[in-house]
Order: sequence, then structure tokens, then C-alpha cells
Amino acid sequence: AYCYHGQTLLASDKCGEAIRSLQESEKFFTKAEALCKEYGETKGPGTTAKPSGHLFFRKLGSLIKNTLEKCQRENGFIYFQKVPAEAPQLELKANYGLVEPVPFEFPALNAHWTPETVAAFDLTKRPKEDAAKPKPDEEVKPLKEPNIKPQKDSGCQIS
Repeated sequence: AYCYHGQTLLASDKCGEAIRSLQESEKFFTKAEALCKEYGETKGPGTTAKPSGHLFFRKLGSLIKNTLEKCQRENGFIYFQKVPAEAPQLELKANYGLVEPVPFEFPALNAHWTPETVAAFDLTKRPKEDAAKPKPDEEVKPLKEPNIKPQKDSGCQIS
């Protein structure tokens, strides 16, 4: 998120803040890379997954590095902005491209569902002999398969 936020800041000519955002992104990326490598080396059933080798993870590392170098280069030539000590705040609430969720409400109960009706569905009062008697399995008779031999003369010709 810091990487893409840095790209947005660079596009809006806030190069100093973009550099700080990308430095923060690089810090978190190195932490994530260390955790991914540790996860890939652990023993157990999930060892086939190597998150540090996934395409997104590899592309993100080069994207962070290249964008940070571009920001530093442009800040040295064009902008001459000061790099803040604190990373810029991320806007966590998206204001575009998303639909507002509709709050879920349970529908009103039908008039037929009274407490007496619900009490009538008592599973402990069911007949016990149905569960006690296992149904006999029917014997499966073997099916006779036809003897099919491959034929050389099928009538098809390739021209």
C-alpha cells in the first residue's frame, strides 16, 4: 500500500512524501521477505508453498526499488523537497470504485411460526425404531460387458 501510495504522491508532485512512503514500503517489504523465506524453510505439510517466489512478490520488490530510485533522482534534479521524518498516513477508506455494503436485517417472522409450532419440531420425540434398524444392502449383480474387438476395416478412408 505504501508503494502504490508513493506512486500517487509522485504523480501529484509531492516527491518528498513519496520518497518517505517508498522507504516505509521498502522496510515492510524486507520484513515480509524475511518472514516468507522463514515460512518456506519450515517443515510440515505446507512446505510446497514458497511465498517469496511468487510473481507478485518478486515484481513488488523491483517496483519498490525502481520507484524509489526514480523519486530520489527526480527530487535531486527537479523538486528539491525535504523528506519528512514520519511516513504519510494511508487513506484506508476508499472513496471510489467500491459499492457501499447494505446492512443485513433478518426478515420479520411469519404469523404461522408461533412458539407452539416451533415446539412441535422436537427431534427427541421421533420414532426410535427407524434409527435402530439398519437397512439391508441390496446385492449388486455383475453386469455382463460385451466383447468388443478392435476392427481394422472401419470403412473410413483418409484422402
